[in-house]
Amino acid sequence: MAGMNALPTHFPPAVYAHRIKRAETLCTQRRLGGVVVGTGPELAFLTGAWTQSHERLTALVISPLGDPTLIAPATDAADLAFVEQLGITLHTWRDGQDPYRIVAAHLGGGTVALGKSLTADHVLRLMEVVEDTVLIDDAVPDLFMVKDTDEIAQLEFAGAAIDRVHEQVPDLLRPGRTENEVAADLAELIKREHASVDFIIVGSGPNGANPHHDHSDRVLEDGDPVVVDIGGAVGAGYHSDCTRTYVAGTVQDPSFQRAYDVLRTAQDTAVHTARPGMTAGELDAVARSIINHAGYGVNFSHRLGHGIGLALHEAPFIVEGSDTVLEESMVFSIEPGIYLPGQWGMRIEDIVVLEAGGARRLNNAARQLRYGLQS
Repeated sequence: MAGMNALPTHFPPAVYAHRIKRAETLCTQRRLGGVVVGTGPELAFLTGAWTQSHERLTALVISPLGDPTLIAPATDAADLAFVEQLGITLHTWRDGQDPYRIVAAHLGGGTVALGKSLTADHVLRLMEVVEDTVLIDDAVPDLFMVKDTDEIAQLEFAGAAIDRVHEQVPDLLRPGRTENEVAADLAELIKREHASVDFIIVGSGPNGANPHHDHSDRVLEDGDPVVVDIGGAVGAGYHSDCTRTYVAGTVQDPSFQRAYDVLRTAQDTAVHTARPGMTAGELDAVARSIINHAGYGVNFSHRLGHGIGLALHEAPFIVEGSDTVLEESMVFSIEPGIYLPGQWGMRIEDIVVLEAGGARRLNNAARQLRYGLQS
């Protein structure tokens, strides 16, 4: 795992303390009674903790009153004691107590923003003791969407790691092999570069027309287009996610190449057009209009992209009609696709970080149509 030992799995306490202070400031600015986040990426962002409390409530409460508090089952106290080093009070509760009323006691007056990882059983109970609630992504979306320098560094590492895997993919795409065999090899390659494997898509021939195909026992045939979408996690839990389209063997189909040229133009144009201040919907339209004009509009069936960080898919979502304004230090995918059911699919996906002058790619593996080896 190249450089993995140099990548921190946790940030210094000052980083988390700064994030919590920023959340408190946003609560004041937005006139919120507070934010409540459960276990998952949001809690990991604010504390570094990836704890799981199962059916018991674990919730970080941040309010304009100060004194951020992690409310957790007493059974998890030893594992979470470290949060006190971050300036967070650890308030434990025992079975038989009502943790939802404990949460309410730490909130100020006003609307309370609830984290998206809270499950329905917790949300419904919280709504019994909190008068007005809203989704955290609606109330303080910029808390998570705008990445800090520590996050961007980890995402840069993740992007380079998955690039190294993609550079080896053509050697795996020999006619006669199955998608499952290719996926098994990819899993080993991803593990060499990442702490863990997130997902592997190997969509050959007609399977490539399903954007969320996994992999199967289908045998690659000479000339099959193959969509390879792969990702893993590194460091503190930040994700890679990159798609390239290949051709198994050496047979070339001029019509497929022409469609691929359209797709690559759409992807390149969107990357070069992205700027702070434009909306996510406007950026989606840049790529979609090129694909529409070429006659493949009905075959581009998904949004242009999604944010990425401690969650593989998170805001901002680069989707048609979205009025989310793109800002510097947002990190998201740009991944147009064209899919002809029963025939083939193609997708090009890069993660980009938005800077003052535009988008900078974090993925730089070759984007031209690459061919696998002969059987």
